[in-house]
Amino acid sequence: MKNIFAAVLLLIASTGAFAQSDLTKAKIGFELKNLGIKTGGTVDKVQATVQFDPAQLGSSKIEAVAEAASINTDNTMRDNHLKNEDYFDVAKYPKITMTSTSFQKKGNGFVGVFNLTIKDKTKAVEVPFSYAAISSGHLFKGSFKINRKDFGIGGTSMTMSDEVIINIEAESAK
Repeated sequence: MKNIFAAVLLLIASTGAFAQSDLTKAKIGFELKNLGIKTGGTVDKVQATVQFDPAQLGSSKIEAVAEAASINTDNTMRDNHLKNEDYFDVAKYPKITMTSTSFQKKGNGFVGVFNLTIKDKTKAVEVPFSYAAISSGHLFKGSFKINRKDFGIGGTSMTMSDEVIINIEAESAK
């Protein structure tokens, strides 16, 4: 009887069902074209709370906050420029937030609808992503596109593309 009870507890703990966990690893990258050349970078400081159960998507929730000042393009001069008022205005808007509103199963993966807030603009974005249970927790990988001008980033530019691709890879604990 003890073995059955222990096995049931282990099974429940390993599913992650409604277990609230924080990110253990996160990689948020972005890419766009400038003068026709693909360029990009990362946002290095991210925190999130993950409550995701693929069997009960209606009760699942993901909330993430990134520090806008942690933008990193491997070019200090460009990074400083991106932090000013024309782009992210990190002094006035230090946080970028993403909060899920719904999830649905789609093919072999999922699609989440998130409210993305950059500066003082909030837009709903659809994020297709994959989810896998791994030995250390849960792995999420997704990619989506935004129009930078929808968020007041960079103004009008003849050289910089409006479309920005955002790639997310995140791991949460069990």
